Amino acid sequence: MSLDDRRSPYGIGAMTAFSLPGPQAPGRTTRRPRRPAEPLAARLAGIEAVLDPTGALYWPAEGTLVVSDLHLETGSSYARSGQMLPPYDTGLTLARLAEAMARHRPDRVISLGDSFHDRRGAERIAGADRKRLLALTEAAHFIWVTGNHEADSARILPGEVHEAYALGGVTFRHIPTEGTPAGREVAGHLHPAAWVTVRGRTLRRRCFFGCAERLVMPAFGCLTGGLSVADAAFRALWPDPSGTRALLLGQDRVYALPVARR
Repeated sequence: MSLDDRRSPYGIGAMTAFSLPGPQAPGRTTRRPRRPAEPLAARLAGIEAVLDPTGALYWPAEGTLVVSDLHLETGSSYARSGQMLPPYDTGLTLARLAEAMARHRPDRVISLGDSFHDRRGAERIAGADRKRLLALTEAAHFIWVTGNHEADSARILPGEVHEAYALGGVTFRHIPTEGTPAGREVAGHLHPAAWVTVRGRTLRRRCFFGCAERLVMPAFGCLTGGLSVADAAFRALWPDPSGTRALLLGQDRVYALPVARR
């Protein structure tokens, strides 16, 4: 069965991990049809950006789409140690990447590290998932920034591999610079998440978190967790949180809302 087959009932619950919609179980109807995506324009890290509900950032002036922490092949990585997860994470994550690319049609895609969950992930990806990934790399030029999980294993894929990548006065890297950055930067690694209260319910959502000089991207992988923007790791980057913004991912929109930092 293809990993793109969304009718598969096995492991459906796990595919709704954290805040991202998973495939619909057979015979189950949604409460409402999915609305068209509504990206949000925002200025972060000196970029006039378009923030996509998938967790991607599009920079129109540079024709560049940015994603972080895809963590492809997470399920197969756990399976190697005997911990069985539903094997659909790579297919779902790539489907969302394809959606973002189709919406914005970038010339370049920057993946900010931890594109695979471990150093052998790029070798394990196979079948329909490998075909889809290669098709995406044909549609745009890929820049693979090295992460702490997979290092430079993406060298076997089309595109370029860099420890950090500079474009338009912005440095793209995996781990944010400690303290105040020397210039504008966009990073990943920390998987920011925040809380918002809606109709008496407190929801935890992945988010973009940043300011005029620096942005930390949300994790893009469907089985990748999140870290509170109130955690010490973020306080070390922004001892004074004034000027920071948390922009939360919804089902079809990105929300700039007051956030409870926990």
